[in-house]
Amino acid sequence: MHKPGTLGGAIGLTLLTLAAFGAVGAYATISPDPDALQLPSPMVEALALHAEQQAAPKTYVREEQFQRADTVAAFVGRLGLADPRLARLRALRELRPGTYVSAEVGADGELISLAWLSGRDTLVRIAPEGDRYARSESLAPLETRVSMKSGVIRSSLFGASDDAGIPDAVAMQLADVFGGDIDFHRDLRKGDRFTVAYETHYLGGRAVRSGRVLAAEFVNQGKTFRAVHYGSSYYTPEGRNMRKAFLRSPLEFSRVTSGFGMRLHPIARTWTAHKGTDYAAAVGTRVRATADGVVEFVGVKGSYGKVVLLRHHGQYSTVYAHLSRFPAGLHRGQRVAQNDTIGFVGQTGWATGPHLHYEFQVAGQPRNPRTLAMPSGLPVPQQQLPDFLAHAAPLLTRLDLVANGEVARLE
Repeated sequence: MHKPGTLGGAIGLTLLTLAAFGAVGAYATISPDPDALQLPSPMVEALALHAEQQAAPKTYVREEQFQRADTVAAFVGRLGLADPRLARLRALRELRPGTYVSAEVGADGELISLAWLSGRDTLVRIAPEGDRYARSESLAPLETRVSMKSGVIRSSLFGASDDAGIPDAVAMQLADVFGGDIDFHRDLRKGDRFTVAYETHYLGGRAVRSGRVLAAEFVNQGKTFRAVHYGSSYYTPEGRNMRKAFLRSPLEFSRVTSGFGMRLHPIARTWTAHKGTDYAAAVGTRVRATADGVVEFVGVKGSYGKVVLLRHHGQYSTVYAHLSRFPAGLHRGQRVAQNDTIGFVGQTGWATGPHLHYEFQVAGQPRNPRTLAMPSGLPVPQQQLPDFLAHAAPLLTRLDLVANGEVARLE
């Protein structure tokens, strides 16, 4: 028989502890006699251990997201950190809007460490080391899952992607993947729809960023386009390359103001044949080469203002006019690749507002690029086709399930 011991002033704590285990009801029937409140010493030890386990944590973690309007000093203050040296750390100036930063702080308010995920998929950690702060960086243990989403165009691709909870980076990839078949400034129609399978990277169970588009379907004006990522490119389900010799649009995002055909000239006020397509966009918007080529002319030319002329394979050429400026070093005879920056939107020459005038020419004659069938890049090599088809099959099945409404999301 164990020697009895008295809890004395710990009775209240004992009651609270037992209440946590659902034992209060039993205690209500116990006699108030002091001896009845004596417990065997092993029970006392167990209750004391439980009390220790319930003690306040020695550290706590606070997390904040770096906002676009934040200064480093303001952000450090929002984390509740008082050390003015932190605001001067060069490492914290690497933070980009949207980045989550975790601050581990001791019970006395002293900083133990700051940590965040960099754009290089590494974990950056700042910790006190003597009278300074030391920076370390290690590969982040990211987990990758496949996300499936679908959307319907009501006003724009990005409005539809917002409604579907699809990250902007994925919407931008969709525009690139299908950019050889669809001009996302002019060809979209209300009711067009899309389905996409893409990577989502997780860190500690939280989605931290999106990755590559793995497969996608876009139904535009009743015509269905499908793409599967394989190697370093995208292909149709049959293995044809999605990359076309020419992109349909020289701008990634803009609003088209006037198309190919007759128009009232905004300055001369006469009806003339418009030999190209005008894309309204803010001054400084990047203008990209729609195909691989060689710079034939870069400079100022009459009503075109600042203009770039690219010569492509065969008899093809493209013109980019009313630019505000050119990339540093761009010169005649320079080779450029499709999607390279060859200028920036402006209002030079005969222009009533900021926009890009784009012309597509065949043998020196203007043609409408939206109606031409553009040649594709090389298909999947014949010897790799069986591997490609096996790779594509489960991704296409996922697209079918989501497109047919059988599942809303697969991961």
